[in-house]
Amino acid sequence: MTLDDYKELRELVAKFSDAEVGPIAAEIDEKGKIPTELIKKVAENGFMGSYVPEEYGGAGMDYMSYSILIEELSRGCASTGVLVSAHTSLATWPILQFGSEEQKKKYLPKLASGEWIGSFCLSEPNAGSDAGSLTTYAELKGDHYVINGTKNWITNGKEADLAIVFAKTEKTDNHKGMSVFIVETAWDGYEIQKAEDKLGIRGSSTTQIVLENVKVPKENLLGREKKGFSIGLATLDGGRIGIAAQALGIAEAAFRYAKKYSLERVQFGKPIADLQAIQFIIADMSTKIAASRLLIAEASRLKDLGQPYSKESAHAKVFAAESAMWITTKAIQVLGGNGYVREYPVERHFRDAKITEIYEGTSEVQRLVIAANELKDLR
Repeated sequence: MTLDDYKELRELVAKFSDAEVGPIAAEIDEKGKIPTELIKKVAENGFMGSYVPEEYGGAGMDYMSYSILIEELSRGCASTGVLVSAHTSLATWPILQFGSEEQKKKYLPKLASGEWIGSFCLSEPNAGSDAGSLTTYAELKGDHYVINGTKNWITNGKEADLAIVFAKTEKTDNHKGMSVFIVETAWDGYEIQKAEDKLGIRGSSTTQIVLENVKVPKENLLGREKKGFSIGLATLDGGRIGIAAQALGIAEAAFRYAKKYSLERVQFGKPIADLQAIQFIIADMSTKIAASRLLIAEASRLKDLGQPYSKESAHAKVFAAESAMWITTKAIQVLGGNGYVREYPVERHFRDAKITEIYEGTSEVQRLVIAANELKDLR
């Protein structure tokens, strides 16, 4: 795609976000649910299968386009942005990358069209950043596996029709026995245990999932047995670009509102935008947003070229997430007392921003990834 293509895409998604997403973002936050009708509209616009090839029912775009899409949707509503992000990069991409041709033909058209929503089941009550310590177990019995275990913090948990489930096929105390399965959530034994009551992204469903004797056909093993850890790492590398784009969208929304407010709010006989203290905040916000966008673009570019991008995706996520937290905090400061009440959107942006420093790898984990890449050739 050309620069003009990216510009046209951004304008298209921004128009949709401003018309359909942003106006109901506060309602989504308050009710804790994304309307089914909005999800349907997102799907009808092709946003659920952005980089899925046309032969599997997708839009056939690239990862750069996907990043722009997530940024603009998240600017309107962070919950809507992460629904699409988790569905696309965590559930759809691993099938596209590691699935058999039969798996691709069976599942990708449903995911790309939005007929089915996807989720990613890796974390457990005692396995977060230490994914190798998961205890969910898949036992091979003839032509199927039987999976038992509990999964935590599952984005799209309520909506999901398909789950990418990580389980041990060999009982080890590390990651070496981990495998991955495509699980249809309608199968017997797959149950939503509870929905989390969260600080932010409240419209995005986050649930605990219990798998009790779930029978999974042998052909639904994704990739090869015991290769689950590498599949998980590769999936999360790409997913982090999406979360960085989500953080950028949140930051952009807070930035735009703070600028507008600073020009309208009059104190001491003039707009507060005339105060140097406010101008410095606006300048720093602008700089952090510009840097975040460039880091995301670089990680997306490398991924599209098929080159290593693990370090660059970590760069993008840690910087964009921490910038979003800083920008939303300062946006509240610009609004003063008004920034602290729900009548104004910046307190929602602040609450939404925090999770971007945590999920799909905490900021601390991103720094470990960056440091490992910087030092590996010197050891």
